[in-house]
Amino acid sequence: MPDTQPDPTPAPRPTLDVRNLIFMTLSPVIAIPGTIWYTYENGFEWWMPALFLVLYSLVGLSVTAGYHRCFSHRSYECAWIVQVFYAIFGAMSFQNSALWWSAGHRRHHRHVDGEFDPYNIRKGFWWAHILWTLDPDPEKANLSNVPDLEKMPVVRWQHRYLVPLMLVFGFGMPAFIGWCFGDWVAGLLWGGFLRIVLVHHCTFFINSLAHTFGKRTYDRTVSARDNAWVALVAFGEGFHNFHHRFPADYRNGIRWFHWDPAKWFIRGLMAAGLAWDLRRTPESAIAEARRRAGEAAAEPPPETAVAAD
Repeated sequence: MPDTQPDPTPAPRPTLDVRNLIFMTLSPVIAIPGTIWYTYENGFEWWMPALFLVLYSLVGLSVTAGYHRCFSHRSYECAWIVQVFYAIFGAMSFQNSALWWSAGHRRHHRHVDGEFDPYNIRKGFWWAHILWTLDPDPEKANLSNVPDLEKMPVVRWQHRYLVPLMLVFGFGMPAFIGWCFGDWVAGLLWGGFLRIVLVHHCTFFINSLAHTFGKRTYDRTVSARDNAWVALVAFGEGFHNFHHRFPADYRNGIRWFHWDPAKWFIRGLMAAGLAWDLRRTPESAIAEARRRAGEAAAEPPPETAVAAD
C-alpha cells in the first residue's frame, strides 16, 4: 500500500509579504506623480492642501499620542471617546491596528538593536525604514505582550473591524469631502493617498533617521537619537533617545521649546478632563541620565561601538 503519512518537512516560510509590497509600491506612485498630474490637468483649489493638512494632523496625532504614547506605553489614561478618535484616525494611517502596532513597538523597546527588534537599525537604514514591513515574519501577529490592551473594548473593536475602518475612513471620507467640493478624485488623492504615504514615511523616519542621526544625550547604550528634524514632521517623536531612556513619559520633547505637538495635545485633553494620570519623569532622574551619558561619551569607545555623535 502507498505511504499516506504526511510529509514531516514543514512548508518553506514565505520570504516576502506580497500584499505589503504591492501597497508600498503602488501608493507612492498614485500619491505623488498621480496627485501632481491630476491637479495639473484639472486645476488646484485651496481646499485640497487644507484637506491634506487637516487629515495628516489628525492621523499623525492618533499614531503618536494614541497608538504610541497612550496604547503602547500607557503613558496616560483617556476617556473612551478619545480612544474612539484614536481608533478611527489611527486606522486611517494604514499601519495596522493599535493592538498589532503596540505589540510590535513593545518588542522594539524590549529588544532594541537586537535580533528580535522588528525594525532593527543594525540590519541597515532601509531595513529599519521600510523593508521590515515586507518581511512576513509570523512573530508580527504575536499579541502575547499586549494582554492589557486586549481588555480594552475600543481596541478590540478596532482590531476586529480594521479593514472596513481603513476603507471607509481612509479612502471613503476624503473622497466624500472632495465630492462635497465638486471633485471626489482630488479628495481621494490629496486626503487619501498623498496623506497615507507621507504619514507612512514620517513615521518610518523615527525607526531610521532617529536611530542614525542625532544626539544620544540620555542613553548611549542604544542607537536611538534625539533628532529635531524628525520631531518636526512626526509630531514630536524625534526626541527618541529621551524616549528610549524614559519610555513611560507622556512627553518626548521635555523642554518648552521642543516641538512636540503630541505632548501639547495630551495636555489639552487633560485640561478638558478627557485625560488623566499623565506619567512624567522626575527632573532628578533626567539629570542623572544626562550625567551618566556624558560620562560614557567621554570614555574611549570600543571598536564595535556605534559611531560617536
